[in-house]
Amino acid sequence: MSTETDKLVVVITKGIESELSSVALTIANGGLSSGLSVSLFLTSTGVDLVRRGGQTMTHVSPLDPIAELIATFQSRGGVIWACPPCVQSRGYDADDLLDGVTITGAAAMHEEIKAGAATLSF
Repeated sequence: MSTETDKLVVVITKGIESELSSVALTIANGGLSSGLSVSLFLTSTGVDLVRRGGQTMTHVSPLDPIAELIATFQSRGGVIWACPPCVQSRGYDADDLLDGVTITGAAAMHEEIKAGAATLSF
């Protein structure tokens, strides 16, 4: 069965310790370039990517710096959700995260999936 969708949810479980976070953000931005509505759901160490200053702590060349990838993603309408227990377990709260990041449970992601969103996980 083939279905078409204009939505993509990218789950990022890796943070500044892994080049996979840079790959995931590059692919998410590519989705926006392709006309998709893209949402990120950050879990585990992935939430460190949106902790103020966290995104400046790594850069995987030749990909764009993570800070730039996130800023571009947000400026182009991408949505970023951060897992509440993952945020809390690190001692963060909303003030510790970049503007525009929403702390919300997986239900937001599940709604997108129920609406036909494709998913990728890193």
